[in-house]
Amino acid sequence: MNAPRPEEILIGAVARCISRARHIAVGAASPIPGAAALLQRRLSGGATRVSMIHARYGNPFTDGGRELFDLVGQGRIDTFFLGGGEIDGAANINLVAVGGYPRPAVRFPGSFGAAYMYYLVPRVVLFREEHSRRTLVERVAFVTAPGSSESHVHRPGGAVALITGKAAMSFDRTTRRFRLESVHPGATLEDVLDNTGFEFDWTPDVPATPAPPDDWLAALRGPIAAELAATYPRFAEAVFGAANGDR
Repeated sequence: MNAPRPEEILIGAVARCISRARHIAVGAASPIPGAAALLQRRLSGGATRVSMIHARYGNPFTDGGRELFDLVGQGRIDTFFLGGGEIDGAANINLVAVGGYPRPAVRFPGSFGAAYMYYLVPRVVLFREEHSRRTLVERVAFVTAPGSSESHVHRPGGAVALITGKAAMSFDRTTRRFRLESVHPGATLEDVLDNTGFEFDWTPDVPATPAPPDDWLAALRGPIAAELAATYPRFAEAVFGAANGDR
């Protein structure tokens, strides 16, 4: 089996965060989380349900976000992914803007249902491929969705992890801090420290992120790549060499 590509390392890191999932929902523009969700479904023998909101095939939603929000409100989705133009050390995310209104310096796509999902989905994995002080900041400029709430607030949902292009971190909702769990191949602890704008817990002997085992790679490069090609053709072609017609 050929050595894993960087994207496959990330998929494996995300998959390890969602191994307990019963029903995973995947939003738009999420090929790496989507591949990890499909991998987890395969590893579970089909016991894990995957709902990809923009999938061309097997998409259970006929009315878009409203159906997704209904399922979340009913407690029927336990795993979701969120990103942000900015993410800070308290797991707050910014999907709105940086800079003052009415002319901010940077505009992001907008919040849509991020705050709602963040409050209600029990296991939210934050994913941002870029790992820099521009994206991982001390404090977000705008809190689209808070990473934690006061004790009197009913909140079953929240972050459990942050996966970036350099590292995997877990999130402790009690201390409201991230902890560095592993560093991806090609990066170093010093690299992660230098490029993270917030403080986090770490140890000098932090391990390297493990490569996906051969059976995971075989699944990713075979049936999962073919399934992804229908929804994310450019990603599937670039990473796995899978064309849309392969399905």
